[in-house]
Amino acid sequence: MKKKMKVIASITLATGVITGTASSVFASTKAVDPHYKTPTYLIETWKAPDYLKQLTSKKELVYHYLSSKRQEFKITSSAKNSFKILKEEFDQKTKTRHFRLVQTYSNVPVYGTSQTVSLDQENNVKSFMGAVVPESEQRSVKTKPSLTATKAVKIAKLDIEKQIGKVEHYDGDIEHELYIYPYKGKDYLAYAIKASTVDPEPSYWHYFVDAHTGKIINKFNAIDQVQGTGKNLTGEVKTFEVAKKNGYYYLADETRGNGINTVDAKHVNYILFSLLSQLFGVTGLEIREKSPTFTDPTAVDAHVNAETVYDYYKKTFGLNSYDGKGAKIISSVHVGKEWNNAAWNGKQMIYGDGDGETFRPFSGALDVIAHELTHAVTEKTANLDYQGESGALNESMSDIMGAMVDRDDWEIGEDIYVQGEKAQGLRSLKDPASIPNPLNPKEGYPDHYSKRYTGEEDNGGVHINSSINNKAAYLISEGGTHYGVTTQGIGREETEQIYYRALTKYLTATSNFSAMRQAAIQAARDLYGKDSKEVKAVEDAYQAVGVQ
Repeated sequence: MKKKMKVIASITLATGVITGTASSVFASTKAVDPHYKTPTYLIETWKAPDYLKQLTSKKELVYHYLSSKRQEFKITSSAKNSFKILKEEFDQKTKTRHFRLVQTYSNVPVYGTSQTVSLDQENNVKSFMGAVVPESEQRSVKTKPSLTATKAVKIAKLDIEKQIGKVEHYDGDIEHELYIYPYKGKDYLAYAIKASTVDPEPSYWHYFVDAHTGKIINKFNAIDQVQGTGKNLTGEVKTFEVAKKNGYYYLADETRGNGINTVDAKHVNYILFSLLSQLFGVTGLEIREKSPTFTDPTAVDAHVNAETVYDYYKKTFGLNSYDGKGAKIISSVHVGKEWNNAAWNGKQMIYGDGDGETFRPFSGALDVIAHELTHAVTEKTANLDYQGESGALNESMSDIMGAMVDRDDWEIGEDIYVQGEKAQGLRSLKDPASIPNPLNPKEGYPDHYSKRYTGEEDNGGVHINSSINNKAAYLISEGGTHYGVTTQGIGREETEQIYYRALTKYLTATSNFSAMRQAAIQAARDLYGKDSKEVKAVEDAYQAVGVQ
């Protein structure tokens, strides 16, 4: 499926003075959406007059900045009527402020148009990233819905059952929100609906239902289909946190955030899971023992690995669980029968046991669990749309962090194969082309932008094209010569900081590869200085994989 908004930007350099209350005093780096002709990023120093800084809040400065760019953004309404600030963060390390916004029209958010604006220590705007739809594109949309959200959800549920069969219970509440939804050259007033299931099959459906006609405009299953990740019990003794209550020990770690719980799907229908979820706040049957020694190696692996990933994010980035607020991490093991997969479905981690012939239980692979939990981190930050290039970046961020947590190698999923299988891995950050491409086994995964997949399978190549950004991350860390371009590596520690900062401070829902490059450069500048070896490594690595 193709992306709703193509944001394949070209780089231009421009200097000049912005009319109005402020000026851009340095050369700016700019990329423009080829369809809307609006900026997808502006890297510059926009300096507001001192009196304005003294009289206005930081949020007001952001709105002043956006107002000064109305001509470029092709909007005529005031900045406050065209954008809504969703979140403000202060970075203690760099003394910078970062704002996340969404474009609105008649107080209705425009889907896929998240933006970031960053202020430096002197409260000058140093970057804008995101997508802006010209106001003229939306004027024909009637913003008062004719259809209720309840009816729209019912339409989506009926269609889901056509796809996967009867669903007795959904995994938590079905989310819905009203948007202006740009799709295939037309704007709609639509309900964006998210629904996740475990039974009759794991899924994480996204629907867009016309708020006037009830027609399904677009739909896709955004569950991450990792084809086998997990190591079976090796016999190694692990130590982990459990909880004791009512005379039993439970796989429940109450020392990390709001808890890490590991539960058992028991290969049965989801009706029982839903009942237990309502009664006990979990989505599977709690695993308990009469002693603190647990006998299910698949559950032990899931529990220990979830703790390890939590600790990695907390220690490395100061992030308390995937939402930064200590959200409970729930892992359901023994999902389905011989299911060759693992996934984050928007609510919880779910793991299959593998078929026993090719794949082992998926919960045993540390890099896979890190991959899946990073999807949750992405959803709570940049929320990269799971289609096309933004979807490939979504997958790539999970692969990169998976490799950072499991520091033994640069492969993803190499430990999930049964004895005797060639454990080459599902994907390789070091050498993507060495892994057969599932859509064309005669070819390897692309390691250069010119070799990217451009078809509609795999949600527009979200897994296939992730390897391009993966290769760039490997080069930044380890260095090397690729397609004639040499990169001097800076190591894993600096690389993981750059990508985490890019993800949480700069990337937006529709970011493409070009925006990824610029976000990584900006993150490296923030952390290590504009003339640092880290910035040079990022620039060289993306040149090596053909991304400008």
